[in-house]
Amino acid sequence: MKVVVDPQKLSNEVKKFKGRKKTIGFVPTMGALHHGHLSLIKQAVRDNQKVVVSIFVNPAQFGPQEDLKKYPRSLKKDLKQCLKAKVDLVFVPDAKDMYPQGHITFIEAGKLGQQLCGISRPGHFRGVVTIVAKLLNLVDPDVLYLGQKDAQQAIIIKKMVNDLNFPVKVKIMPTVREKDGLALSSRNVYLNQEQRKDARVLSEALSFAKLLIANGQRNTARIIEKMKQLINRKKHAKINYVAVVDLEELQNLKKINKNCLIALSVRFGKTRLIDNEIISYV
Repeated sequence: MKVVVDPQKLSNEVKKFKGRKKTIGFVPTMGALHHGHLSLIKQAVRDNQKVVVSIFVNPAQFGPQEDLKKYPRSLKKDLKQCLKAKVDLVFVPDAKDMYPQGHITFIEAGKLGQQLCGISRPGHFRGVVTIVAKLLNLVDPDVLYLGQKDAQQAIIIKKMVNDLNFPVKVKIMPTVREKDGLALSSRNVYLNQEQRKDARVLSEALSFAKLLIANGQRNTARIIEKMKQLINRKKHAKINYVAVVDLEELQNLKKINKNCLIALSVRFGKTRLIDNEIISYV
């Protein structure tokens, strides 16, 4: 496994793969790798002849009051996990190399980036799609691997890939969860014992919504109300949003009459967690 920090060296290594006609799978991460990330990496290893992983805490997707400085970093551990997972190339750039002095070009996420998490995190998805586009240009992979837990991000990136004609297949992998249902996230380490216990309510609320729908409930306002009631029983939970939206434009639905996304964002203390469930309309 090779580790490179310079974008040009990354491109040179990728050209070697391309010259040998090797298929390339790519997993972009911000490090602090957990089993969710590893599930993406392992799938990439199964599907491709070469696998590239990036580890970069992207400053462009953090707001002024967000946790950029405190975001968990564990590079040595991450590299060991990548080696064990049989990754071929790890890209660990500095911010000054990805955003050199005078950098002015960004990609806007449009209306998709202004829904759900974008309401409370203005500019977040602009930073996400910009860095992913830069990484795709450098890595030029055959397949890009993303996690379903970040559903809005995955939808926006797929749209960006299509709009800008990137020659890459986007593969969305299922959310990986703890035994009690909590979706794996690098931010889970911020939770104290009581907050961690309360955080189980995220998956419980989604499961409750699925049950309501299975029993015939189609009114989204009533589904959301029931979910909020369940979440609000937890002392440490403060709801940012609970929403039922379509899968194309992320617009709120009044009634479930097609495939949709149930998404939520809840704070436990200062830690903001997200989760979601795709509902197949029958």
